[in-house]
Amino acid sequence: MSFCPTRRCVLIGAAAALASRNALAQGTKGAHGLSSFGELKYPAGFPHFDYVNPMAPRSGRFSAQIASTFGNQSADTFNTLNVYVLRGDGAAGMELTYDSLMVRALDEPDALYGLVAREVEAAPGGLVYTFRLRPQARFHDGTKLTARDAAFTFALLKEKGHPEISEVIRDMVSAVAEDDETLVVTFAQGRSRDLPLTVAQLPIFSAAYWKGRDFEASTLEPPLGSGPYRVGRMDVGRFIELERVPDYWAAELPVAIGQNNFETVRYEYFRDRQVAFEAFKSGAFTFREEFTARVWATGYDFPAVNEGRVVRVTIPDATPSGTQGWWINTRREAFRDPRVREAIGLCFDFEWTNANIMFGAYTRTASFFENSELKATGRPSAEELALLEPLRDTLPAEVFGEAWTPPVSDGSGRDRALLSRAVTLLKEAGCTREGSVMKLPGGKPLAIEFLDVNPALEPHTQAFIRNLALVGIAATTRTVDPSQYQSRLKDFDFDLSSRRYSSGVTPGPEMSQTYGSRSASMSGSNNLSGIANPAVDALLAKVGAATSRADLITACRALDRVLRAGRYWVPMWYSGSHRLATWDIYGRPETGPRYGLGVPAVWWHDAAKARKIGRN
Repeated sequence: MSFCPTRRCVLIGAAAALASRNALAQGTKGAHGLSSFGELKYPAGFPHFDYVNPMAPRSGRFSAQIASTFGNQSADTFNTLNVYVLRGDGAAGMELTYDSLMVRALDEPDALYGLVAREVEAAPGGLVYTFRLRPQARFHDGTKLTARDAAFTFALLKEKGHPEISEVIRDMVSAVAEDDETLVVTFAQGRSRDLPLTVAQLPIFSAAYWKGRDFEASTLEPPLGSGPYRVGRMDVGRFIELERVPDYWAAELPVAIGQNNFETVRYEYFRDRQVAFEAFKSGAFTFREEFTARVWATGYDFPAVNEGRVVRVTIPDATPSGTQGWWINTRREAFRDPRVREAIGLCFDFEWTNANIMFGAYTRTASFFENSELKATGRPSAEELALLEPLRDTLPAEVFGEAWTPPVSDGSGRDRALLSRAVTLLKEAGCTREGSVMKLPGGKPLAIEFLDVNPALEPHTQAFIRNLALVGIAATTRTVDPSQYQSRLKDFDFDLSSRRYSSGVTPGPEMSQTYGSRSASMSGSNNLSGIANPAVDALLAKVGAATSRADLITACRALDRVLRAGRYWVPMWYSGSHRLATWDIYGRPETGPRYGLGVPAVWWHDAAKARKIGRN
């Protein structure tokens, strides 16, 4: 399956939350943390996060494939160590080599606590934030990390960074170093609610290192960082190792205790999924998240499993399950009419596919916020209607009724009622059928190419293609190499392509990169479908400006209704859990983080287990 996902995924303990409520209200002095709505679980001076083992040993190696990507990363290869620009295919794990002003707590929906920054202050009006940096912060070469480095970095990323970054931070007006330890960040009027949190999580580069270097160029020279790891051995396109920095300056800070426990973090690359699975079975790498139900159900009957050397575990996923599906490129004339897009979607028989290909392991995705309280259900509430009514003239009537969900088929693989409805929609859109060929209003045959980077989805797509043929749509699938795939997606040169996006528990300005009009024509953006809808933009602004979780939920539900009505994608499926297979050499906290796996951050190498299975 093709997964991409994004990047920012990130209950509150009552006593701590009350003690820290409004920890960064406007004008507050010296707050130790930030959150979207001013509530923090952990008080100032907390010893460590609750979900870590502060006594975790530091040893051994973690090895895996890259499971999700951000920036310019590809899941199948790499050719540059700069993941923060558009050019090239970025290497896995590079985020581990950089520090940021603040870091996320994975047992809260949206809270950040100080790493490079020891405290933060918001001026009245919420447009100026002052970060006071720790004087002990250091880059790997021993030079001091200062506010001047942070100011340099933020300006550089705004001007030359990957669109996923530069677009999100465009309302950051300036970042100015008043001295080595004081950084003042100013935002534009009307900035999104979470923009200060986004800026606080940006990597910080060395201004001295990048002086005279081309930031936008691909490079295999390990950039100077300050994080818990530095680049070690690598074989371009095959593997990269990150080595733990033994004298990491922040190792004993509360936000780092019990984390970064492996001496080496290694990512393996394979262009063929079956080859990758065989490599895991042989022990070439030792951690695997399984995304294919068929393999999970039938593929783990091999000696290492039967002998107990490989163990399997299912961990509930409390985060929104995201939007996995085939995204339809509305920039192309053939797919501009939503009736055509809906007809295409009616030809996918999820019930048959789930039963016959995926062992009944999945639930159909309906929402852009599936598996969360942000999902729209039933008819709009009064609060949702307050947001939708001003947009009524631009919206389909269905937005004001029951939230749209994909129809349930009869499970036959060719539900005649759904296929008949698809033909009706195509005819309503001005298409005509001549024999076995459905033609667009201009007389051109309606044809579809499914673009992907590996063949894992071919069984699902072929069943889909057979039904498309029944309504006169000629469809094919094309699997290309990773470089061509990335290039075609960047240039929006495709009909349909599969991808999964995840919005996190507290969606914010990053959503505009996937659904906003500005990103529709921006090369390399996540807006694969080319969504350019003023109503969507208006609701994205409401999501970004929500001042309470209740308001956020309302805005997301309203946005969900409008996006679903656009038929921009053919929704796939979700499971609501993580399926993990590991060689039995790892330890992990008894109670892990609620809003993430925490892998490899809070896991560790268990030497006793490793000796037991002969993997010292």
